[in-house]
Amino acid sequence: MFTFAAHTKLFMKIAIDFDGTIVEHAYPAIGKEIPFAFSTLKMLQQQGHLLILWTFRSGDLLQEAVDFCQKKGITFYAVNASYPEEVYDPAASSRKIDADIFIDDRNIGGFPGWGEIYQMLHPDDKNGVRIKKKKNFFSFIK
Repeated sequence: MFTFAAHTKLFMKIAIDFDGTIVEHAYPAIGKEIPFAFSTLKMLQQQGHLLILWTFRSGDLLQEAVDFCQKKGITFYAVNASYPEEVYDPAASSRKIDADIFIDDRNIGGFPGWGEIYQMLHPDDKNGVRIKKKKNFFSFIK
């Protein structure tokens, strides 16, 4: 299994898509939570990673997504930006943000699930969460 641990720094800026990654696709509505999304995001934050919400949503739909995540215990370092104070100016900057890792359901190969993502980012975590694979299903084990 490929892991990011060998070539990543201790703390990363991780850009995360919303629809299809944190919640199931139901745009413009907010879909059902993808299993283990918020528990994994909380663990990544506790380990010091900076989480950026990187989504197609804008305006009121974006605010609904941010509010939904806050109710689930996740406050993002930045939203559709590289850092909190960034103001997007199409004449002066690129739409691409500064992140070490991008987590998105439209990655080549599709979305592997939050258990596998955690294992990729922290393969040696002996005290946190171990992943048990059962016929294409990952479950968290304490």
